[in-house]
Amino acid sequence: MASALITGFPGFLAKNIMKELRQQHKYTKIYVLVIPSQIKLAESLIAEIYQDQLHSQTIEIVEGDITLPVAGIHPDTFEKLRDEVEYVWHLAAIYDLAVPKEIAWKVNVHGTEMFNNVVSQFSKLKRYTYFSTAYVAGLREGILLETELIRPVGFKNYYEETKYEAELLVEKLKERIPVTIIRPGIVRGHSETGETIKFDGPYFFVNMISNLRKLPFLPYLGKSTTSINVVPSDYITKASIYCSLSEGALGKTLHLTDPNPYPVEEVYRAFVKEVTGKYPKGRLPLTIAKTAVALYPIRKFLQVEKETLDYLTWNATFDTTNAQAILSKGNITCPDFIETIPSMIAFYNNHKNDPSFHIPIK
Repeated sequence: MASALITGFPGFLAKNIMKELRQQHKYTKIYVLVIPSQIKLAESLIAEIYQDQLHSQTIEIVEGDITLPVAGIHPDTFEKLRDEVEYVWHLAAIYDLAVPKEIAWKVNVHGTEMFNNVVSQFSKLKRYTYFSTAYVAGLREGILLETELIRPVGFKNYYEETKYEAELLVEKLKERIPVTIIRPGIVRGHSETGETIKFDGPYFFVNMISNLRKLPFLPYLGKSTTSINVVPSDYITKASIYCSLSEGALGKTLHLTDPNPYPVEEVYRAFVKEVTGKYPKGRLPLTIAKTAVALYPIRKFLQVEKETLDYLTWNATFDTTNAQAILSKGNITCPDFIETIPSMIAFYNNHKNDPSFHIPIK
């Protein structure tokens, strides 16, 4: 069987993809590129993964850093990887809406450029699966196609901007090597267990609701007609693995987004009911909400990044024609968001007092 190299470990998605790859017996060996400061955490997570007792499949840590030439990999190790690895997964990135531009650019753009140079030298490469984001669309609205990579007039944050620039670099590789670009929606925890390792994305709204739950009632935030595209981690895991091995996904860019997204207000209503036991009542003008979270003490108390509110009025729909055509052959579908909110909130309630799950608010 084949071997793979994965970046972004010990991150949540990389870990879940590795666990699922082992369950599906896809590779005999997985190399994980890990920065020096994360080696101990990586070792502990590998020990956890090994509890699956699948002894014929091994995981090996490769010390490195995607922002360095040759990804900081020792020359002897690089030579071995170059001549052996058939599948590469690039997940390493800064996933934070509030990330400063310099850090985002260094990791997401420069890091991808450096890593592309590495992958281009692999002599047995069968697939380079790159994780972008559906939000490379920036401020573009309307129907957004998988086949488009159009520079928008602007971006809502540096995360979106740098992922757009990075995807441009990977797009150019399609002419030379076998590439599949994955554009996930906003990723949340497992649809059945609710498991996640950090409360970001939609969890910022849950943080706010939880921290205000003792109020007599909670209002809606503004008047929104937009939908929010949130996908569970298990859908991303299974769908991306299927696409990485599908001939139909070769050279394609695929939206791993919810083909049936819910309106923001319906999701917010379900969150408020699940957390507080009551439905929201009344409306707080969005301008007031944005003014409030612009103040550091308020957003710190609410545990909300101010960039989160920008998505409440962003009106866009992700077309999933190509992804659905491929995934239908594997009977892979996206679980219903509203139906799986109870497990999401149950996991949140069990871990909301653990600081390690929360993003430091800046």
